[in-house]
Amino acid sequence: MFKKTPYRWIVLLGMVAMLLSGCGAPKEAPAEATPVATAAAQAEELPLELEVEEVQALYAAGEVVIVDVREDSEYKAGHIPGAQLIPLGELPDRLNDVPRDETVVLVCRSGNRSAQAHQFLLGQGFTNVHNMKGGMNDWTAAGYETEK
Repeated sequence: MFKKTPYRWIVLLGMVAMLLSGCGAPKEAPAEATPVATAAAQAEELPLELEVEEVQALYAAGEVVIVDVREDSEYKAGHIPGAQLIPLGELPDRLNDVPRDETVVLVCRSGNRSAQAHQFLLGQGFTNVHNMKGGMNDWTAAGYETEK
């Protein structure tokens, strides 16, 4: 029994040493880089779902195409300026209207229909499409620009 105890201590100390060797000071991001700006430069690395603040930053930089999948009446009541209207029900027939060579953000009222559109487009081979979480509800609540 005495011989097993030192072995256990050595194994335990070795495990602690391995855990501690992975610790260190976190690397700092360059002062000028922001998460959105970095992601915009490498659109393939954008998350599949984006917060309204991320979409606003990309939109303001002119780096995304906004596709609104709500119905015409909802779109007319207020939409992101320049957003292209393709109602969810028309999407299968209008795939050619969705650019494949640009970053596309899908928008609806709350994020549910745009999530459906997002999954559909991914299934159709689109690779650079993203869903805006919270939809126009969160966009307008944040005070971002809309037009009628």
